[in-house]
Amino acid sequence: MARWLVSVVIPTRNSAATLGLTLESLRRQTYREVEVIVVDNFSVDGTPDVARRFGARVYSYGPERTAQMNFGARVARGDVLYFTNGDFWISPRVVEECVEKIAEGFDAVVVPNISNPRRGLVARARYFERLSYLGSGVYEAARCMKREVFFKIGGFDESLYSNEDYDLHKRIVASGARVGYINAFEIHIDEYTFRDLVLKSLYYGRNTVAYFRKWRDPLHMSPVRPTFFSRRYLSYLGSRWPLGIYFVIGLKLVQFFVAGVGAVLGLSTDPYRNTNRRSR
Repeated sequence: MARWLVSVVIPTRNSAATLGLTLESLRRQTYREVEVIVVDNFSVDGTPDVARRFGARVYSYGPERTAQMNFGARVARGDVLYFTNGDFWISPRVVEECVEKIAEGFDAVVVPNISNPRRGLVARARYFERLSYLGSGVYEAARCMKREVFFKIGGFDESLYSNEDYDLHKRIVASGARVGYINAFEIHIDEYTFRDLVLKSLYYGRNTVAYFRKWRDPLHMSPVRPTFFSRRYLSYLGSRWPLGIYFVIGLKLVQFFVAGVGAVLGLSTDPYRNTNRRSR
């Protein structure tokens, strides 16, 4: 197998509570040629100190995570870029499987993303919601890619901080790049409480309009999604959480309504100001 240096870029803001778990999971990767770059948005909770303890290269940059990730890509040394967040646990074979796909001739790789269902009712609903997206080809986005592909399409659109991953993915596909999928996955380890859900929906709702104007993509705006009604998904959900479909759809309707309020009123609620527990 080819041996490329993989640059893992992590944007953070007040992520000290979870970043250590993310960095420990990267330390345990089966593929060893990895550098970790943490681009911190001026945290006040000691996030940079946590990153340095794990040997990451640490930079300060803002104002939003798209700008942070673009900066991280510019200072990266690797030929392969992998973007993740400071509140994810990354299973040990993620980087190795990404490299294997790129060695097979793929230019970018979708890494499955799920939630931790043990974090509460909201997190459980998010876990089953995200399960429905796996393999859909619609609600998934490449997080690992060749460096040359990333810069060829211009990196992340810094006018976006909502749906920026889908925007990047669409431009990767439009460029003619080959996109592959792996089996190893990431787990969101700091999922929402209901309060978090409302604050984040307000915050991202302000920017969702910019994504919609750019792509006119109703599938990404609809709160009730076709993947919720596939026979395979409903069978799996019904055998493990019979009432789950109501919670999943109810949660999406709440997100849709609150995001709409944020978009219309332009509210400036920032869920990342709480220094006790926040990750980007």
